[in-house]
Amino acid sequence: MRHILLRIVFLFFITAPIIAQQHPITYNTSQDYELIRKSLPNNPLLKESFDNIKNSVDEWIGKDVDVPIPEGLEGGYNYERHKGNYRLMFNSSLLYQITGESKYAELTKTLFFKYAKLIPTLKNHPQSSGTVCPGRIFYQALNDANWLVFTGLAFDGIYSYLTPQERKIIADGAFKPEIEFFTNDLEPWFSWIHNHALWSTAAVGIVGIATDNKAYVDMALYGKHKDGKSGYLANIDGLLSPDGYYTEGPYYTRYAILPLYFFANALQHYNPALKVFNRRNNVLQKTLTNALQQTNLRGEFYSFNDAVKEKNVTCYEIVEALDIAWNVFGVDTSLLPIARMQKRVTLSSGGAGISDFLNKRKVSNDYYAYKPIEFKDGAKGDEGGISVLRSGKGDSLVSLIYKYSAHGLSHGHYDKLNINLYDGKNEILTDYGAARFVNIEQKLGGKYLPETESYSKQTISHNTVVVDEKSNFNGKEEVSQKHHSNLLLSNINNEFISKSGVEVVSAFDDNAYGGVRMQRTLYMLNLPTHNKPLIVDVFNTLSNNQHQYDLPFHYIGTLMKTNFKYYSQLNNQATFGNANGYQHLWKEAEANIIGHPITQFSFLNENTFYTISSLTDDSTSLFFTRIGANDPNLNLRREPALIIRKQGRNQSFVNVVELHGKYDANAEITLDAYSSVKNIELLQNDARYTVVNILYDNKPLIVIQRNSNFDNYAINTIEVKGKTYSFKGNYTVLFDGKILVE
Repeated sequence: MRHILLRIVFLFFITAPIIAQQHPITYNTSQDYELIRKSLPNNPLLKESFDNIKNSVDEWIGKDVDVPIPEGLEGGYNYERHKGNYRLMFNSSLLYQITGESKYAELTKTLFFKYAKLIPTLKNHPQSSGTVCPGRIFYQALNDANWLVFTGLAFDGIYSYLTPQERKIIADGAFKPEIEFFTNDLEPWFSWIHNHALWSTAAVGIVGIATDNKAYVDMALYGKHKDGKSGYLANIDGLLSPDGYYTEGPYYTRYAILPLYFFANALQHYNPALKVFNRRNNVLQKTLTNALQQTNLRGEFYSFNDAVKEKNVTCYEIVEALDIAWNVFGVDTSLLPIARMQKRVTLSSGGAGISDFLNKRKVSNDYYAYKPIEFKDGAKGDEGGISVLRSGKGDSLVSLIYKYSAHGLSHGHYDKLNINLYDGKNEILTDYGAARFVNIEQKLGGKYLPETESYSKQTISHNTVVVDEKSNFNGKEEVSQKHHSNLLLSNINNEFISKSGVEVVSAFDDNAYGGVRMQRTLYMLNLPTHNKPLIVDVFNTLSNNQHQYDLPFHYIGTLMKTNFKYYSQLNNQATFGNANGYQHLWKEAEANIIGHPITQFSFLNENTFYTISSLTDDSTSLFFTRIGANDPNLNLRREPALIIRKQGRNQSFVNVVELHGKYDANAEITLDAYSSVKNIELLQNDARYTVVNILYDNKPLIVIQRNSNFDNYAINTIEVKGKTYSFKGNYTVLFDGKILVE
């Protein structure tokens, strides 16, 4: 008997905070709304944000809002109406809580009743054929999950306005059929470790909290079978590395962060004992701050993997996450430049807090506090990663992104050891991202275009080596997903931004092409004679068999000068190849480089010159290409590339990327338009060491690196051409006879 009583007491204390819940609870609590009401009169940004939402909702008061029969893909009337409806319901519920005016609750209730009547009649969406996750309201279930997230929050917002009978009508008609569809018909999809599952589990969980349905909450947290192998918590543990890197890349971090934060925020109110925000050493906080570190000065997310370039930190998802983080993790003034860029806040305690800070304090920084940084990939942080080498501050910030990560699930690309370069606000060496026009119905209903598969995912569309005109893992996702590249050595100094020195990262991959090992080492050097960093790129390929190796540099700019002669294909332009993305490239020109130990190619992007100096020999071929072949619907951007081709078993690509000079069109002034690189020599390249001698500004720049047996404390002595070099660790860089500061 005593045992039974103790068990009852134990269960009471475990479940008491849940049973005793008060509405509203999912998005804001009553205390949050009281703070907002008090803050509005003296908080300009909060008031402006409130007014914008109020004006958008007031347009619909007294009108019959359409809830159409689902049809069409993204961007059409039906899609936009249903999407607009769930935002309208959510915003209207916020206004009801803040103003107390019943018209806002009534608008939300009326729409709920329409959906409660419609949804039980729905079968799979008419446009969902062929998708593994068909929707009911939308063509894919992911968008239905979006609908459930926002309407779950909206239901909670008008909970007190509804009678028990009205709550049951909505719960049974609008929510239950969707949740049963997710957890029964689409159980494998609901059980994914993927951004889709983050949305679907957050949707079920938020509806569960809003409707007092603990069974829904438990399914959301622990999976359909409540065994913890799937569900929201399993996704936090499986998709995020220990430092918060999200495996699908920054563009999808932006998308996944909303369900991550929305459900965590609801759980914080509903059952704070779960401490979701503290899970894995505050990994959700790291996910936000690291996503911000993966943006350029325009606030746009780096475009690797399936990314749409225009998406930036002013998007709705980041505004919500930023304001929740401010409230949960406390004041973080480093976020204020982002908040200022967003020019709005949410109607929440975090939004009120940020608005108050921006109102009372001057934000001294124009930009987020960018720094050299590395992210480990994989749930355990052991599946490669991303390095961002950086130099300079403010408008002079230069960022070099090096990707040696895992595949990145269904949104990953075949781009092992890929690089991209930003100078200030401009993308210089570019990643194509995704071939997609989101929410534009004319372009395949806003879905991913077929060129995403045929071009933008393929290896040739990236700045990395392609072997035998094939993509990594022959373009097979199920194979690529099993492998990742590996970091060999790294020295990224956060103080490097403000002083001379060396940043270096080296990684290898020996799975992408059977029998070929690829090793790429990148150096970002601040030299005392130059105000922009110099990038030295050493890419070694090793194989027992003969191969063709292509290294593209996809660039944004206008060709200025080469030191070699090239022959343009003026009247009979051909494709560069037949498959694996090559079929989408026009061969615009081919170069004759016989007699050129180094080749130099210079281009202009806005007001800065860029030169790629490459170590070549008489057997090397150079090609100028442009995207756009075999593109009947003109879906692809017409961007250029320089492609370096070499043949052999073992090959080395040594390239120096130089940022230099200034062009002022208004003043008609051109400064330092020519490269300072005069020569490149590969003095040694074997299993032990690579030694490169670059004549830069008529001074020797020596780069020496170990290629095996890495040891930060090893003492190296190497003799090259009668000269002895000694250094400690895995590399050294000397300029004009002096070791660069590290």
